[in-house]
Amino acid sequence: MKKFRKVLDGLTTSSPGGTMGSPSCGSAAGTPTAAPTPKDIDVQETLVSENFQLCKTVRHGFTYQPTALAFDPVQKILAIGSRSGGVRILGRPGVDCYCQHESGAAVLQLQFLINEGALVTACADDTLHLWNLRQRRPAVLHSLKFNRERITFCHLPFQSKWLYVGTERGNTHIVNIESFILSGYVIMWNKAIELSTKTHPGPVVHLSDSPKDEGKLLIGFEGGTIVQWDLRAKKADFRIYYDEAIHSVSWHHEGKQFMCSHSDGSLTLWNPRNTTKPFQVTFPHGKIQKDGRKESCKPILKVEYKTSRNSEPFVIFSGGLSYDKAGRRPALTIMHGKAITVLEMDYPIVEFMVLCDTPYINEIQEPYAVVVLLEKDLIVVDLTQSNFPVFENPYPMDIHESPVTCTAYFADCPPDIIPILYSIGAKHKKTGYSQKEWPIAGGTWTLGSHTYPEIIITGHADGSIKFWDASAFTLQMLYKLKTSKVFEKPKLGEGRGADLGEEDPFAVQMVSWCPHSRIFCVVGISAHIILYRFSKYDANTQTVSLEVRLQCEPEDIITPSENENNPCFSEPGSHSPQPHHQNPVSPGSRTPDGAKDSTPFLKVKDKMVRVPPGYQSDLVIQLLWVDGEPPQQITSLDINSAYGLLAFGNCNGLAVVDYIQKTVILCISTVDLYGATDPYQRLTRSPRRNRQSTSGLTELTDNQQSIDMERSKSPTSVHYPTSLHNDPRILPEPVASLRASHCSPVFYLLDNDHVNGHCTSPTSQPCSAGKPRIPMGPEGPRLTRRGPGRPPFRKAQSAACMEISLPVSHTEESRENSFSRSRSSSVSSIDRDTKEAITTLQFGESYGRKSDALPTPCLWVGTSLGVVILIPLSIPMDHEERLEDPVTVGPSGAVQMLKGSVLRFAFLDCNGALIQSPYEIWRDQNAPEDPDRPRRRKLVHFSPSSSQDAFGEGHLTVVCSERQAKVFLMPSQSCLFVHNITESSFVLRADVVSLCNSVCLACFCANGHVMTLSLPSLRPLMDVNYLPLTDMRIARTFCFTNEGQALYLSSPTEIQRITYSQEMCDNLQEMLGELFTPIETPEAQNRGFLKGFFGGNAHTFDREELFGEAAAGKASRSLAQHIPGQGGVEGMKVAASGVVGDLARARVALDERGQRLGELEERTTLMMTSAETFSKHAHELMLKCKDKKWYQF
Repeated sequence: MKKFRKVLDGLTTSSPGGTMGSPSCGSAAGTPTAAPTPKDIDVQETLVSENFQLCKTVRHGFTYQPTALAFDPVQKILAIGSRSGGVRILGRPGVDCYCQHESGAAVLQLQFLINEGALVTACADDTLHLWNLRQRRPAVLHSLKFNRERITFCHLPFQSKWLYVGTERGNTHIVNIESFILSGYVIMWNKAIELSTKTHPGPVVHLSDSPKDEGKLLIGFEGGTIVQWDLRAKKADFRIYYDEAIHSVSWHHEGKQFMCSHSDGSLTLWNPRNTTKPFQVTFPHGKIQKDGRKESCKPILKVEYKTSRNSEPFVIFSGGLSYDKAGRRPALTIMHGKAITVLEMDYPIVEFMVLCDTPYINEIQEPYAVVVLLEKDLIVVDLTQSNFPVFENPYPMDIHESPVTCTAYFADCPPDIIPILYSIGAKHKKTGYSQKEWPIAGGTWTLGSHTYPEIIITGHADGSIKFWDASAFTLQMLYKLKTSKVFEKPKLGEGRGADLGEEDPFAVQMVSWCPHSRIFCVVGISAHIILYRFSKYDANTQTVSLEVRLQCEPEDIITPSENENNPCFSEPGSHSPQPHHQNPVSPGSRTPDGAKDSTPFLKVKDKMVRVPPGYQSDLVIQLLWVDGEPPQQITSLDINSAYGLLAFGNCNGLAVVDYIQKTVILCISTVDLYGATDPYQRLTRSPRRNRQSTSGLTELTDNQQSIDMERSKSPTSVHYPTSLHNDPRILPEPVASLRASHCSPVFYLLDNDHVNGHCTSPTSQPCSAGKPRIPMGPEGPRLTRRGPGRPPFRKAQSAACMEISLPVSHTEESRENSFSRSRSSSVSSIDRDTKEAITTLQFGESYGRKSDALPTPCLWVGTSLGVVILIPLSIPMDHEERLEDPVTVGPSGAVQMLKGSVLRFAFLDCNGALIQSPYEIWRDQNAPEDPDRPRRRKLVHFSPSSSQDAFGEGHLTVVCSERQAKVFLMPSQSCLFVHNITESSFVLRADVVSLCNSVCLACFCANGHVMTLSLPSLRPLMDVNYLPLTDMRIARTFCFTNEGQALYLSSPTEIQRITYSQEMCDNLQEMLGELFTPIETPEAQNRGFLKGFFGGNAHTFDREELFGEAAAGKASRSLAQHIPGQGGVEGMKVAASGVVGDLARARVALDERGQRLGELEERTTLMMTSAETFSKHAHELMLKCKDKKWYQF
């Protein structure tokens, strides 16, 4: 515990490298202020570096780009491999583990060591890995790297320690699973085929034992050759040469026949005793045409032939559909007797596997389900019912149902919110699922002791919102909300819909949610905001629509003389509250000239509609189009239920809406927010400089200077043409407006806990600033204007694929550099960035002016130039007055400066405790009226003065920007602490979070570093280089929350959760599920004592005798290289029981015996030394006493 004391005596701490050369960071625009009253700030900080450790916890969602599938029929766990080298292991709900190969090579095949708690993976880099699953975090025990041959297929017989490995050259190698060393026994391709064969048979595509005799290995080659190899005699029993390429082979359990699937869409059935030709050839989907020929069909990629005791055999295969029927979806075909069922899938089939009751291949299989791995989904089909229903998937595999565009994470939510959301969402669940239990039910999982309610919210490209229960490291969907239902469906070919085409106008950019009041706000890509209220009752409602104009007509850029008739904002000198809430931009007072083309992008449904229980739309706010130009996208949002206010901003200005009275109370440009406290000297440009800049913008200049300038900026800064950066307030005309951009908006900002930006067009130019002082010629603006037919938005991209939009002249390398390279401070060049964007907003109880004695409602505003503006609000507190009297906005208060765009505000009392924003207690507006208890608003306030007795008035404000963090004391506005977070990069996401009954500032930087700072002293507590290379998807979806947790979108389909809490890392093992459960291997059916003792096959077969080093010798060292895994001796101790573990246990015992022998040798040496010493002392004593008489002693 460290104690900090700061004595303020009128001289505040100066900011190192402060902006604009200001001597003090605690004054407006760098001017000294009156000395504050001396005060001792005594904060006991409890957080230390030992409280922090960063590690991954769990990964949710569907495996991105899956490649392989495996199932353990005894343990009942499923493994999925991916193209990026990941392995996902699933069991019962709660048992969900993710492993990653260090090489990142794609997983080609997976093989469980059935009921042994181990898994073999074969990767595209021709390496085999053995994973230990007997620990909660699986680890690699052994690896074997093939140097000269490429792996194509692997097969591990049940209860065997010898793995067959087929290669691209057609050879078959044998690996000892225990030692992971190659056997000297090799089946060469030229020995397997006849010497007279002139062509190479191709890669090995299949390996399997004969159910009748384990000593017979069936080898399938891609070219159509099938060989049954006698492992004892080292020769081929039979060879089959077929005209069509082979994709898979499946045995009948008796071993009397096997089935092959081929590239021409046919299935062939073979008898091992007569291999001259197949005794049955079928084309399941090939119909006979009129000319007598069969339809050409697609290849059957895999077939499984499974027998059933009480019915006909099942033949299940993927592919084989005819080529003639265009547009047919991928299908899985189930042939059961004479019945053929085709199950069409939404996505291509990657792999499927039939689940059977027995692990023995020579018994009746009794299939009960089939797992189908699709490119973007995982389904399980119930084979025990004739209509083949699917099981309801307990895992959250549909996160990517529509591309994820934003995320939000809330820990320690009110305990009643999850059951309510679940009860509402359960009414809309799909039906028709199988009534049986989910068959993948392996592992064990218990609810840990460190659990609390957690909710994750995801926004999607189709406008849908999903609420997920994320408690206890699980993820279950609670409730789904479709924002598109508020609007009329855009009609193609009409109005805005013609420009839109097939894009996503409802895509969600960010969300804001108050769990206490259950107010929910959504920002969409079409510059719209939807406010939702929660109700447990259905209702007939009509959504109120407000239209706000935060930009003006672009003709003002062409000729300044046209601006005077269309004022959009208040006069430059007017900063009283009256002009703001009476501003002519409010929807009720639009000018006739502006109403001609001032239309929103989407049309709100204007009729009464019946809405179900749940979140019901209450208000829609839309920014207006002007002269065919789209409004700038919304970059910041905050809502406060206690105040009944909603604030939002973009790169043109700020608007505040009273959602109780449904009115706009403030709509103003960013420049007008300053009043007389503008910290910048915005100078005019010479005509020559204007012409040069306009030419550069028009021609999309690619000179090195402009590229370097763009590279030096972060995605949270906005680049504007230099020629338009003139201060509108110095003009004789009214400060009429900020003009529409000449192209799609390209503003990227990561604000609070939400992703604010969407990529529009890669050729887009940034927004243009206010009107020029020098009238320009018509050629400049007209050249940069977008044609009326050009679509204003591209298809809404998910957070998984958004990239920073730069001019077309910039290369991909410059795009990356613009994100990762260092840049100058956002406020270092006023010439480039005089037009500011609103980057963050925060309502709260604060002191609007230094002279204020009591805290009042305020709005904190942060801009892209690092400026902090404080706006006091006057809100009627009485219930009746609040419904009728207007909310007034006072003139701007404090102005502070930081380096880089402002990202986050937070408030602490003088004891260092976090001050929560006031909120309204939720009340159901659709509930039946109670005459005895009239409905009134119940507010919960957290006033700074109420939480401190020893220090009286005042509170601390934490402000974090891209480069800096500062702590101010209010109301004196003195800067107590300042910390430069980074010089070489910039902060992407920052939040003040609670941890271990204290608070800290958590930051995620563009260079991949995750950092935490103490509060209020801003001491660095943790700095971890978590991501070696910056990933844009991660940057846009990273969210911090309380209790030391965070998340991000690790792939387009997966959410990765991490923790930076040492306590949670210590308890992680307890909270994760166990993959392995000790289960007795089922007995084989109908076998005698000797058969049971030797494995249950008709012919006993000792693989050790054939493949061991004594009989087969050693393999060539250059063929494969053994790599010890990271599991070590401890992992080997855990890994081994059963057949595979014998040698591992022996090695451990040998190591322990060697250690004991070493200890014994040390003890023996010590005893010998002690004996010699004793002998020496005894001899000396004897010499001393031998001449003495008895009475001399």
